[in-house]
Amino acid sequence: MPFYYSILFFAGAYLLTFLTIPKIIGLVEYKKLMDEPNKRSSHIKRTPTLGGVAFFYTLIFALFFLRVWCDHDEAIYVIPGLTILFIIGLKDDLVVLSPYTKLIAQVIAITFIISNESFTIHSLNGFFGIDEIPIYVYYLMAGFIMLTIINAYNLIDGIDGLAAIVGIVILIIYATIFYMTKEYFFLLISLTLNGCLIAFLKFNLSSTSEKIFMGDTGSLIVGFVISILTLKFLALTPEKYDDLPFLIENIPLIAISILIVPLFDTARVFTIRVANKRSPFSADRNHTHHILIDYFKMSHRKASLIIGGFNLVFVYLIIILGSASYNFWLVTVLVITVIILGYFFYRYDYSFANVKRKILFRKKVDKIKKKVKRKK
Repeated sequence: MPFYYSILFFAGAYLLTFLTIPKIIGLVEYKKLMDEPNKRSSHIKRTPTLGGVAFFYTLIFALFFLRVWCDHDEAIYVIPGLTILFIIGLKDDLVVLSPYTKLIAQVIAITFIISNESFTIHSLNGFFGIDEIPIYVYYLMAGFIMLTIINAYNLIDGIDGLAAIVGIVILIIYATIFYMTKEYFFLLISLTLNGCLIAFLKFNLSSTSEKIFMGDTGSLIVGFVISILTLKFLALTPEKYDDLPFLIENIPLIAISILIVPLFDTARVFTIRVANKRSPFSADRNHTHHILIDYFKMSHRKASLIIGGFNLVFVYLIIILGSASYNFWLVTVLVITVIILGYFFYRYDYSFANVKRKILFRKKVDKIKKKVKRKK
């Protein structure tokens, strides 16, 4: 595949997104479809949402041309799933849907992908001694993987820039992997979505009136594409893995490390919610990014860059270890990292009740200080 195709898809996606997002902002403001701040929001002003609309039509437009590089008509199977999640995400941004309605839509979208033979995982290539897997195990495993990734990515979209920066890091890694394995359809779709996210980031981090969120419309679409790339990575044939710089049996652990940020954050908040006898889908400010901006007083941009940087460095470390170490040592590194991060963030309980108590306490302290000053 000529190199200029990569440039063409990336630059085309960037320009299309960059030029049309201002139009979306104008329409959202005109129709008054702004995102209203609430008690768990990290923004204080009414802000346009629906940035993901630009991702959807850019991807659909790209998939029309990308079908040339499909070995098993993958583009035809991606489009219906993408459309279902776009409609559900759009409706959720406008009216707010229950988590279970979104879950049903995700299951339907995922069904299109796992029914395509290109994504079938036939073997775990010796991961902890597991080789061939039955087809029914594949369906259960693939469905779980995709659902987890879509929802994990959706949950990290809580502060300016975070979802886009983490998405950019993940897509750069997958673009590199699929370039090395000569899977050009997946390389080009990675570059296309990356172009969208980089263009969107400029508006998402803006402090002017030209600011927009990707909303569920965007986060569901990006999470869906990342889950497709992950499934394809796990489904590569053994000869394809020969071109990658790590041992074939370490592939599942490499995939986990690529997605460490959304997976760790989701596992952490779900555990806290269940431990507090609440629904794992209930809202709170217990996410990693909330702790960084609430407790450590970081800006959205700084917190997002730190988390994205950690994701990149961690993947690099795991790939180096994965080139020579076997499952045991990689699992050890992953477990130790999760324990350290879990303990660190466990110390900062940012449930609604705690935040409310702290705010009330500060107000009382401020009132006492004012009274003391008046007496003086």
